[in-house]
Amino acid sequence: MGRKFQASPLFVRLAVLALVIRFCDAGGIAIYWGQNGLEGTLNQTCDTGRYSYVNIAFLNKFGNGQTPEINLAGHCNPATNGCTIAGSEIKHCQELGIKVMLSIGGGVGNYSIASRKDAKRVAYYLWSNFLGGHSSSRPLGDAVLDGIDFDIELGSTQHWENLARYLLGYSKRGRRKVYLTAAPQCPFPDMFLGTALNTGLFDYVWVQFYNNPPCQYSSGNTTNLINSWNQWTTSIEAAKIFLGLPAAPDAAGSGYIPPEVLTSEILPVIERSPKYGGVMLWSKFYDDETGYSSSIKPSV
Repeated sequence: MGRKFQASPLFVRLAVLALVIRFCDAGGIAIYWGQNGLEGTLNQTCDTGRYSYVNIAFLNKFGNGQTPEINLAGHCNPATNGCTIAGSEIKHCQELGIKVMLSIGGGVGNYSIASRKDAKRVAYYLWSNFLGGHSSSRPLGDAVLDGIDFDIELGSTQHWENLARYLLGYSKRGRRKVYLTAAPQCPFPDMFLGTALNTGLFDYVWVQFYNNPPCQYSSGNTTNLINSWNQWTTSIEAAKIFLGLPAAPDAAGSGYIPPEVLTSEILPVIERSPKYGGVMLWSKFYDDETGYSSSIKPSV
């Protein structure tokens, strides 16, 4: 009989350390929730165990002297304080270790930042109504969200960097960090967020590699996407960068990647970047349709 192997304490410690490092470097999945009443509640979303980040979409009216408005489609009516019920669900998600952000902007809405002073006003509103500040009219109840997601796709291209700086300033006032995330389009630099992203203040950047043929996947061609990914990861000072994708063919005009292509041809390449953070999906409704996140999660 062969000699029985007994691992030394040092070997065991090194093996455990290697597993911890691998776990810490593993990617996560970010999901957008809020734009379809048929996609389930926040509790149901977080209880799937598929997501590490949830972006509540969208605060799509703000800035330039406007009274801000949140639009959560068929989920609730903020005009009657009907969305405050989300507060307990946000806390539930956070108790599961999931970071929950408020996404501002979106593809439809009326928003812009008119000046540096306006950026300061909007930052104060966000801090008071969704983050660690205080207000008598918090649209999502008393939950303290983890941060603000910039999904800026229309309006003015100016002063978003000022909004980011003012928001980050509140991290120093509160007892918890205010995370800053962004969802730029993949053509580099992003027309709206390029200047803001150059500040290096953003924690997570989920680049939208869809609806942009020059820098997305198309019919077996991964070259444009990977070249664009390399440009983003070598040009932006962010803690982690994510590959933003539609979760179903009908979730976007173009750029859908079959799960087997993503896991075999794309993720093994982009995961080599030290800035790789995982995958962002639009959206929970479409993910429910296809089961996309479930099929890719072991590889992310």
